[in-house]
Amino acid sequence: MMRPVRAALAAALAAVPLAGTAAAQDAGVGGRWGGRLEVQSLRLRITLAVDSAEGGLTARFVSVDQGNTAIPAAVAVSADSVTFDMAMIGASYRAVLVHRDTLRGEWVQGGGRLPLVMVRGADAEMVVRRPQTPQPPFPYRAEEVAFDSEPGVRLAGTLTLPEGAGPHPAAFLITGSGPQDRDETLLGHKPFLVLADHLTRSGIAVLRVDDRGTGASTGSFAAATSENFARDAEAAVRFLRARPEVDAARVGLIGHSEGGLVAPLVASRTPEVAFVVLLAGPGMPGARLLDMQTSLIARAAGAEDSVVANAAILRRELFGAVTSIADSAALAARLREIGARAMATVAEDAHDEMRVQLETAVGQFTSPWFRWFLRYDPLPALRATRVPVLALNGALDLQVPPDEDLGGIERALREGGNPDVTVEKLPGLNHLFQPAATGAPTEYAEIEQTMAPVVLERVTAWILQRFGPAPR
Repeated sequence: MMRPVRAALAAALAAVPLAGTAAAQDAGVGGRWGGRLEVQSLRLRITLAVDSAEGGLTARFVSVDQGNTAIPAAVAVSADSVTFDMAMIGASYRAVLVHRDTLRGEWVQGGGRLPLVMVRGADAEMVVRRPQTPQPPFPYRAEEVAFDSEPGVRLAGTLTLPEGAGPHPAAFLITGSGPQDRDETLLGHKPFLVLADHLTRSGIAVLRVDDRGTGASTGSFAAATSENFARDAEAAVRFLRARPEVDAARVGLIGHSEGGLVAPLVASRTPEVAFVVLLAGPGMPGARLLDMQTSLIARAAGAEDSVVANAAILRRELFGAVTSIADSAALAARLREIGARAMATVAEDAHDEMRVQLETAVGQFTSPWFRWFLRYDPLPALRATRVPVLALNGALDLQVPPDEDLGGIERALREGGNPDVTVEKLPGLNHLFQPAATGAPTEYAEIEQTMAPVVLERVTAWILQRFGPAPR
């Protein structure tokens, strides 16, 4: 799922010039630097520019993998130590200059500390290349649209329409977890833009929208659960079916990650849905999926088996509290009690960081989305889905383990009597359907390809085989 991965450091690590001190230049920190900040399961490329300016220096950090946005830093130097303070996001980078070509230190933010080594001149390597991102002009029409879902929720997005009057088959793209824009933008990648472009060029109309409370869409994302996102998808189906360029009998759903949970939920109770495509959609209960996901990612990051096992025991106790305690205040108290007991078993110098992690977990575990997701079993909705279904997973997916996932999806669909089920595990691909070495989320940003062509072609061909393009 995408939500645990997206729960990273603040989304801004970047830059506008701000005056520093002349002493910093004397310390030899002037110039261009590059490094990688490991945040949970992500590895974010960071650049630092320190330049001379009238009255001192200017400094800026840029997060290459988070849209090249930036934040200013004030510079303070003492002997071979240097501190960059970023008041805008309540963060600092404190480092020691080693042999004039290395800054070795810690990124400090929100009570947490992360090691960060910056190397002089390495910023030249910190370039985001996303060759698949479509560029205009496009051989189709793109229209900005908006429509209502639940009261107070107006969804804004983009409808791409193939050449010709139609009516065309159409698909609504359902994002993964976390507040997503219409392109499902992640670390410079725009997978839904890439997918929509490929489908539309092939004769399939595509609607993609900003999640509620995100981008140009209204409503509250924080208060929503997957059930609310299902109602948004139902509204999207109604919108597409009302468009004269769209064939109302050929409107389907394509869901990625959590979107692959939402799609069968909608299809199982909305007879107007013609087909479903699941891209790493869950085929097991939420608690089991999150438990497996967390252990797999920890192992990929090098955690020892004993650490993974102990963490799993603690996690299951926390999950048990979430599923058994209905009152939010009582749940928060129980989570803190469990966390305090775990904290007592580790060295005291780790307590401050653990307290920050615990409070972050309490906020996440008591949220409406998490409580709903942890209790939800997608199998009944899959059993009730009768329309054609294509389910794809990458063989290297660590967020939605492919064998257990695809096995659960296929069994449930066939148990429900679905006559048209296609399930495929695609070798060498990760959760984002990128060609990967290990599948670890730390690779996502560094892989230039956004979505493997085999996936784009497989999804498109499968839809057209069943629902065909509009006659020319």
